Amino acid sequence: MNKSESQQKNFSRERRRVRIRARVTGTAERPRLSVFRSAKHVAAQLIDDAAGKTVVSSRDTDLKKADLKAAEGMQAKVAASYAVGLALAEKAKKAGVTKVVFDRGGFAFHGRVKALADGARAGGLEF
Repeated sequence: MNKSESQQKNFSRERRRVRIRARVTGTAERPRLSVFRSAKHVAAQLIDDAAGKTVVSSRDTDLKKADLKAAEGMQAKVAASYAVGLALAEKAKKAGVTKVVFDRGGFAFHGRVKALADGARAGGLEF
């Protein structure tokens, strides 16, 4: 049976995600910054894989209009992704985390994923 185009895209992304996860692991000192994006939303979390715990998380639905001011001049979804990165970095600082490893989740490092990474770096995370 043939897969539809969207099923094939998801299957390919899942294979890329598994390949990435084979090399990227988060620790208590350096958690994994995991990114997920859907057609409408974006979410990110810092994960300590050794303990199996999420340290902090942030998503665009948690943000307010005022949080998007830092990303003026960008498309709406890209601005929201940048703001998620900034918010995640602030929460991470409060939790005592400054260094992370980046897990793009099988998505291309472009557009919203790149904007989230740039926002996290601007907020003070190192990776």
